[in-house]
Amino acid sequence: MISVTHLGFPRIGARRELKQALESFWKGESAADALYAAAAALRERHWRLAGAAGADSVPCNDFSLYDQALDTAVLFDAIPASHRELYEHDPLAGYFALARGVQDGRRDLHALEMTKWFDTNYHYLVPQFEPGQRFALRADKPLAELAQAQALGLQARPVLLGPVTWLKLGKRRDGGDPRELLEALLPAYAQLLERLKAAGAQWVQIDEPALVLDLDDADRAAYRRAYAALAEADAPQRLLATYFGGLGDNAALAAQLPVQGLHLDLVRAPQQLESLLALLPAERALSLGVVDGRNIWRADLDAALSLARRAGERARWLAPSCSLLHVPTDLELERKLPGPLRQWMAYAKQKIEELRLLADALAGDERAARELAAAASARAARLASPLLRHPQVRKRLADVRPEMGRRASPYPRRIALQQKRLGLPPFPTTTIGSFPQTAQVRRARAEHKAGRLDDAGYRRFLEQETRDCLKEQEALGLDLLVHGEFERNDMVEYFGERLDGFAFTAHGWVQSYGSRCVKPPVLYGDVARPKPMTVRWTRYAQTQTERPVKGMLTGPVTILQWSFVRDDQPRADSCRQIALALREEVQDLDAAGIAAIQIDEPALREGLPLRRADWPAYLAWAGDCFRLAASGVSDATQIHTHMCYAEFNDIIEAVAALDADVISIETSRSRMELLDAFARYRYPNGIGPGVYDIHSPRVPSEAEMRALLDKALQVLAPEQLWVNPDCGLKTRGWPEVRAALQAMVQAARGLRESVAAPA
Repeated sequence: MISVTHLGFPRIGARRELKQALESFWKGESAADALYAAAAALRERHWRLAGAAGADSVPCNDFSLYDQALDTAVLFDAIPASHRELYEHDPLAGYFALARGVQDGRRDLHALEMTKWFDTNYHYLVPQFEPGQRFALRADKPLAELAQAQALGLQARPVLLGPVTWLKLGKRRDGGDPRELLEALLPAYAQLLERLKAAGAQWVQIDEPALVLDLDDADRAAYRRAYAALAEADAPQRLLATYFGGLGDNAALAAQLPVQGLHLDLVRAPQQLESLLALLPAERALSLGVVDGRNIWRADLDAALSLARRAGERARWLAPSCSLLHVPTDLELERKLPGPLRQWMAYAKQKIEELRLLADALAGDERAARELAAAASARAARLASPLLRHPQVRKRLADVRPEMGRRASPYPRRIALQQKRLGLPPFPTTTIGSFPQTAQVRRARAEHKAGRLDDAGYRRFLEQETRDCLKEQEALGLDLLVHGEFERNDMVEYFGERLDGFAFTAHGWVQSYGSRCVKPPVLYGDVARPKPMTVRWTRYAQTQTERPVKGMLTGPVTILQWSFVRDDQPRADSCRQIALALREEVQDLDAAGIAAIQIDEPALREGLPLRRADWPAYLAWAGDCFRLAASGVSDATQIHTHMCYAEFNDIIEAVAALDADVISIETSRSRMELLDAFARYRYPNGIGPGVYDIHSPRVPSEAEMRALLDKALQVLAPEQLWVNPDCGLKTRGWPEVRAALQAMVQAARGLRESVAAPA
């Protein structure tokens, strides 16, 4: 009989309890014991929630205090030499130093590099492998969490990040191929598997999402060596989990690996079931990922049921397509959503309930069959709802002309006009947009939302915050200012709240990294802009200073990527609708006299399909959407964009084709490594490689930033180089921001003195 499970649960808690526990610990307000107790309570709560929803078995070791790739590094002793002394003295302090960096009177340690987890908005910490790297099983987290689940009487399956995927995600300091470390790593993996079996684990889940990527012969050889070696261990039965796409040309490889079970993502790639049924040995059990683990819409249960029936007795488990890490916890907390929308949605708990319903229907339960029929009717009603379609939006989209996606003049002519208008010095300094959202700012926003602070009082408060922020920037000596974004809750949510076609949740939180949580808007219908969204605050800021102020917008691709997106039309169509709405905003800012407008696209690289064959189509429509939003301005108006945590090497020409006048990128954690792309490709426009990692509380020195700028000048022309942080400053505190920006400005001034002024 088929059973219900899942591959992983949201960690942060329905009310962000993990975030609160982490930040309390980091501030010194609570001890390590309190943090560990909060984590244990969350794990138990989530296991019981999944069980109550209908799961027959649950994963364990899917929980993390920060990140699963970091947990794996600690588990197998891949701790950089720079952090080892601290880790040996205090493992928890060492763990968080790897995640966030640390700076005190005794040590100044950088955080590990951070980047996006495949094509999601979750960030993982990049494993760093030392020259002569050795591995050893030094931590017991998987065993401890298994023991906790067993003590509660649960059937639990430990989750491990697979050895090949983990190595492929990492970097060697000596520049070598991390896959060459596989033979050194496998004995530690085998030892862990043996200890898990001795502890009573019947199954272990080994996540290998890299199996859905384009693999070369060396990758395939690595998989064969790894799983042949692990098969020799006295281990539990192994469930190999693949997700985020279909196996494609790796299907035969996956089918040949010596494991007892295979999980397939049948949401993104339902067509792969047929080929795998033909390839797999008869005894291989299947886990069918038939409910979407990355979106919040109720599933097409008829389609899911058809897949399960096609798999027949080969199917042992019904599961979501991937870990539920990427969706909120429980829809039952949402009391203020419009009725129809709430009926259309499913969070983690509800997804497990859907799987239970499918399993019961497969077992012949008549009640389940009736509920499936009702679910099919509800889905049909959603797809036919007039709430989804806006005739005027569709007409405007049909009327878009190619010239609307091109600037009037080429960059050399534009930059001359912009420089005359802006009057900026060589190596101009700016920030990415947001400034610290203090407790006072958050409190005022909450008071206004609750009705205890009226509109006029809130407006006065925001005006004062904006004036103070501008004065701070002037005192620091920044050249191109921003208004600080104190009126904004989140860079996507703020715009979604002002666009038709979006809805907002109260408890739809998902983890971005560590304690950082976001609440993605729900893009359910056609998108339109009823009225200007940012013009009032940008124009106000410009009246308060003689220096130029940037207008700040979130780009169409990022709004799309960081929302829960409707599933009834192509994503490209939804993105074009957003781009048209933003185009109106850009043109209004231009008409208001704003000389520089930044349209952030940090998610452009994130949206890139995992298979290269699918890249051209995506890059074509994503680039078209950015240019459609950005191109309706005068030549003298400078268009900026910002991208973070993006590997540019493979898409540098597509980035250049955006034709932004200035692009700012994250480079400080990688020590300017991302500029390798610009060394091989002569990027024509302005570039601001970030010199200050805002995701860490440490404050870099002027000398450190100057060294990064000197490194940037090895591949960039002086007239191209801007000086800025990696990202917005929203999550940082004012004291560290002042110190870091002061050092940044001094580094830029020193550069001006030592490098000939650009022509």
